[in-house]
Amino acid sequence: AFTYFTGFKPNSGEYKLMGLAPYGEPKYVDRILDEIVALAEDGSFRLNLRYFDYLAGLKMTSSAMDALFDGPARVAESPLTQREMDIAASCQKVAEEVLLRMANTAHRETGMKNLCLAGGVALNCVGNGRILREGPFDNVWIQPAAGDAGGAVGVAMALWHRHFEQPRQVDPAQDSMSGSYLGPAFGAEEVESFLQAQGAPATSLTADELSARVAEVLADAKVVGWFQGRMEFGPRALGGRSILGDPRSTAMQSQMNLKIKYRESFRPFAPSVLREHVADWFEMDCDSPYMLLVAPVKQERQIKMTGDEQALFGIDKLNVPRSDIPAVTHVDYSARVQTVRREVNEPYYDLLTAFHGLTGCPLLVNTSFNVRGEPIVCTPEDAYRCFMRTEMDYLVLGNFLLDKRDQPAWQEEVSWQEEFELD
Repeated sequence: AFTYFTGFKPNSGEYKLMGLAPYGEPKYVDRILDEIVALAEDGSFRLNLRYFDYLAGLKMTSSAMDALFDGPARVAESPLTQREMDIAASCQKVAEEVLLRMANTAHRETGMKNLCLAGGVALNCVGNGRILREGPFDNVWIQPAAGDAGGAVGVAMALWHRHFEQPRQVDPAQDSMSGSYLGPAFGAEEVESFLQAQGAPATSLTADELSARVAEVLADAKVVGWFQGRMEFGPRALGGRSILGDPRSTAMQSQMNLKIKYRESFRPFAPSVLREHVADWFEMDCDSPYMLLVAPVKQERQIKMTGDEQALFGIDKLNVPRSDIPAVTHVDYSARVQTVRREVNEPYYDLLTAFHGLTGCPLLVNTSFNVRGEPIVCTPEDAYRCFMRTEMDYLVLGNFLLDKRDQPAWQEEVSWQEEFELD
C-alpha cells in the first residue's frame, strides 16, 4: 500500500521505498504505529483497514490515507517530493522494527543460533543487516530467490520430504543453493555460432587474458556487460548476468542509472567484493553471497558531508561523494554487499582479483543485466540486444569480448522501450 501511495508499482516496486528511505526522515513513524499498524511486542501486528481500499475498491489506499499524510497518493513518474522520502523512511523504520521483534521472538521461543529467512520481505536487505548486527542470532541465511519463486522451491522440498518420505540431505559446511547459479548456461560453440550469425565482431581470449583486459577497461571508467556461466536464480545479479563498473567513479551511478538502466536516479548500486577483503571496506566480516545484507562503509573510508551538503534537499544529496567508493555508497553511507569466493564463481573472482591488482580496489559495481522494466537477460541474444540498445561500452559473452565501437549499426524501432511495463 505504501508502495502505491508513494507512486510506485505495488508488489513490484517495494525495493524502491527501501532505496528512497535514506533521503528522508522517519517523521511519520508514530503516525503509522498509532493509526495504521498495531504492533505487538512479539512482532505480530494488525492493520486498520479503514486506510486501505484494496478489499472492495480499485485502489490500494483510501481517502483516510490521503488525510493522514496531508494529500493524495503521488502520481506515478511525477517528481518526488520530500513527503514521499519521509514516508519511505518511516515505512522502512516500521518494517525494520517488525523484523527485529519477530527475530527476537523466534530466538526466545526456539533457542536456535541460526536464522533462515525467506519470503518477499527477506529481500529487504537493510532490515536483514540490522537483524545480523543487532539480533540474537550467530548466523543469518537468506534464500536468494526470497519471494514467490523461492517459495516454489520450498513447496517442492516439502513434498519430497513429507509426501515421498525422502531423507533430508543437509551439509552444514556447504550452501546447497550453489551460489544461486541454477539457470541456463551457453557453451562456447553456442556463443560463437550466435556471434557469426549476428555478424558481431568479437575477440576470443583465454581466461587470464579476459580477466586482465576487462579489468583494464573497467579501470578506464568503461561499463561492461558480463555474461558468464549459468544464470542466477532470483532477482539479484551475482556475476552471471551482470553490468559492471568502477566503484571509484563519482559519475558511475548516474551514468549507469540514466544511460544504461534507464531508471530513477536515486536508486543505489551494489558492490561485489572479494570475500577476503570485505572487512577492509565494510562493517561486516561474513559471507553475503546473495547481495541480501546491507552494511555501513568503513568509517575511515567515508567522506563526511559539510554543513551545506547536509542541508541539501533529499535527492540533491545524490551527487555528493560519500566515500572513496562513491558509486556504491548510498546517501546514508551504506552498501548492499555481495561477497565473492573463488570456489563459487571462479571467472568473476578472477576478474575482481585482476581489478584489485590493477587498482588496489577489490570491488566492482554490480547491477543486473537488463534495463528498467525488462527481465534479466538469459541468452546470448538477449545480452547482445541489451548491449546494443544501451550505452554499455563492452560486452563479455563467455570467453568473447565485444567492443561497442566495432559493432554494426543497430537497426530497431525507437519504440522498443514501450515493449515492457515499467516496474
